[in-house]
Amino acid sequence: MIIILFASFFVLLAIGVPVAFTLAISTWVAVVLGSNYPQIVVIKEMFSGLDSFPLLAVPFFILAAELMTGGALTHHLLRLATQFVGHFRGGLGYASILSTTLFAGISGSALAAAAGPGAMTIRMMEKSGYEKRYASALASSVAVVDPIIPPSITMIIYALQDSRVSVGGLFMAGVMPGLLIALAMCAVNFYVARKRGYRSMDLRPTAKQMVSNTLYAIPALMLIVIVVGGIRLGWFTPTEASVIAVFYALFCGLCIYRSLKLKDLPEIIFRAALVTVGILLILASARAFAWVLIIEGVPQALADTIISWNLSPIAFLLAINVLLLVFGMFMDPLPGVMILVPILAPIAYALGIDPIHFAMVVIVNLTIGLITPPVGALLFVVSSVVKIRVSEITREMPPFLLTYLVILMLLTFWPALSTWLPHVTGF
Repeated sequence: MIIILFASFFVLLAIGVPVAFTLAISTWVAVVLGSNYPQIVVIKEMFSGLDSFPLLAVPFFILAAELMTGGALTHHLLRLATQFVGHFRGGLGYASILSTTLFAGISGSALAAAAGPGAMTIRMMEKSGYEKRYASALASSVAVVDPIIPPSITMIIYALQDSRVSVGGLFMAGVMPGLLIALAMCAVNFYVARKRGYRSMDLRPTAKQMVSNTLYAIPALMLIVIVVGGIRLGWFTPTEASVIAVFYALFCGLCIYRSLKLKDLPEIIFRAALVTVGILLILASARAFAWVLIIEGVPQALADTIISWNLSPIAFLLAINVLLLVFGMFMDPLPGVMILVPILAPIAYALGIDPIHFAMVVIVNLTIGLITPPVGALLFVVSSVVKIRVSEITREMPPFLLTYLVILMLLTFWPALSTWLPHVTGF
């Protein structure tokens, strides 16, 4: 059954079948050809994968991000970022990084960040003389920070797979690595801007303009405070926070900025629904795929094999880094979390690795896969939004990928980078 499962999986993936359908079809083929289980068990497991209250946070955070974009909240965040750094050499690159990082505190989706503030800054950078392929590579790389800075859809899914960590604890754990990534992207932009002579054409705004822009952006920034602060203070759960985020984004768009019209809501809801369906289909299919692995004893066999190697915790983490980086080249983070975490997490805990530390290593690893060919989803999203070939973006990726590898090593060898803030805040 396992041979059939993996053979069909790799064949379907190689011929370009979408990941969600690849997982579901390969599971069905394995059940039909390699077992005596009824076919209905595949559907049952897919529905079981979606039968979770915390999972309701996913569609609501996606809808909140769409409302932000439609209600001009994203525009105000970008203008806020541009006024502080836009006049420096490579300033629009810094503005792209800062605005996407701020957006990460609300959306939780890398794809939403790339299609929203990412696409806006690419067009601005191109008009100011930046090469389009560099602007696209920068926007793709910075969007990786969205699933790492809270709120994060990937972290919600991880917490569902591992009872040793909480959503709130993972949210706190992502703050410092996320900010470190943003600073590292600034360093790459600084190097490239100086090397290629990217100069800003913008003048430094007056003090009056800066105060005005900041005041206009405060309602958008408050959404970050409400979501993260409310969860930390115990006022509401992450699922409830996602609903509050929707109503707050709707209130800002309709009543404060007045750029969102009631007639726009059906289209916004439809876009959010399409993204949600895609994500939930992946999660459902990954649950069925993981079920086959479990009943065939693959997690236990793999765990016994790794334990027999007598690896030290650091050696284990380095091996996991290699495994997940390769895995992430072909698989999106969400199915990766659902398939691999139940297998690998118990081994990590047996070796004495902090659950939150291991969770962040896994999440950052798999999220880097969003910008690694051949399946890097962010590269394809940016390519389709701004009309540029993926191959052109890929040529600009080496400095960003190298930087991410350095960050990954820091995260691996310096556990406090991910564990200090959760422990200080009571998680």
